Amino acid sequence: MNNQILKLYTISQKNNRLILGLMSGTSLDGLDIALCKIKNTGIDTQLELIQFETIDYEDDFRKNVRKIFAKRQIDQQELCGINAYIGQVHAELINKALEKWNMAPSEIDLIASHGQTVYHAPQILTKDYSLPNSTLQIGDADHIAVKTGIITISDFRQKHIAAGGEGAPLAAYGDYLLFTDQTENRILLNIGGISNFTFLPHGASELKAFATDLGPGNTIMNQYMKKHFNVEMDRDALIASKGEVNYELLTALMKEEFLTLEFPKTTGPELFNLAYLEELQLSTNTGNLSKEDVMATLNAFSARAIIDGILKVSEGLDNVAVYVSGGGLHNPLLLQNIKNGLPQYKVTSIDNIAMNPDAKEACLFAVLANETIAGSPDNVKNIKDSPAICMGKISLPY
Repeated sequence: MNNQILKLYTISQKNNRLILGLMSGTSLDGLDIALCKIKNTGIDTQLELIQFETIDYEDDFRKNVRKIFAKRQIDQQELCGINAYIGQVHAELINKALEKWNMAPSEIDLIASHGQTVYHAPQILTKDYSLPNSTLQIGDADHIAVKTGIITISDFRQKHIAAGGEGAPLAAYGDYLLFTDQTENRILLNIGGISNFTFLPHGASELKAFATDLGPGNTIMNQYMKKHFNVEMDRDALIASKGEVNYELLTALMKEEFLTLEFPKTTGPELFNLAYLEELQLSTNTGNLSKEDVMATLNAFSARAIIDGILKVSEGLDNVAVYVSGGGLHNPLLLQNIKNGLPQYKVTSIDNIAMNPDAKEACLFAVLANETIAGSPDNVKNIKDSPAICMGKISLPY
């Protein structure tokens, strides 16, 4: 037997596993690295966050990814090369983090790598029914495994699609296992490039948990800031806070068909981007708005899409709490806009239920890897409209 297969089997039999969860979002701010100690599987899963760090990407990294990110037409040689390049960069950052934490690679059981999404193409978005749902996350896991010496689980979204899903969002699987409460109806809101939530009915409810995308989170705001201010984001909402919402433009933004579709659903920057904004500014004669007013309007747009989704899923329910994670948690205007639209709900950071909000997504992929190696599809069979599967491809160091 291949020694690595034997090692994998041994890991699957352990009482607990040390798993490095990796997350790199569409915002391209950096690589989230979460060192998780995970005990048990299924609803008995217990996760302890041992270490966490976000290592910022270099500008060259962002530049390379943006050559191919969310574009219909690209240079295939660049796609091929950047796939390997991202794997190499992520491996280097993992090794740097382990060195900082005074840990040897041999101490780590598994790496769970989300990869870098460069295109998301469910039929609901493409309207091309001649091709199946598809999505592409790159950052070759063999490069990670070989350069770190650690067995790597990656490419989680492909099994979801193969089993009839749309490849996103996957948060429901980990959220359901870790955060279901016996008395509280929970909405776990993640505001990344795209906003999404996991709805977790309380333990005695007849309703089923599910995850869904809502619409734009930070993506259009970040793109606008990059184009007009040459910075990655509107840090602390300094630009948006100086502007005023243009309700004619906001109304037009909110008319997008995706926002009216039933849950669960998925989308991406392929829809919500600067071209979408600029087309609507043209049709509403709002092209001369100040940059501050545009950012204020985009901030309100993200908030409104989130608010509408939460109100829709929670209608008629009591004891509802909204727990927020992701980069949008650090945008004070966005968070206040959401709170203003949900005055009857508790809206707070997910750290109030013992989870670092910045580490949450990386931790959830560690949970998915744990299920892949030691769990069972039966553990997630009660999630609405999501295939009961274990996800991820396995890359061995040699």
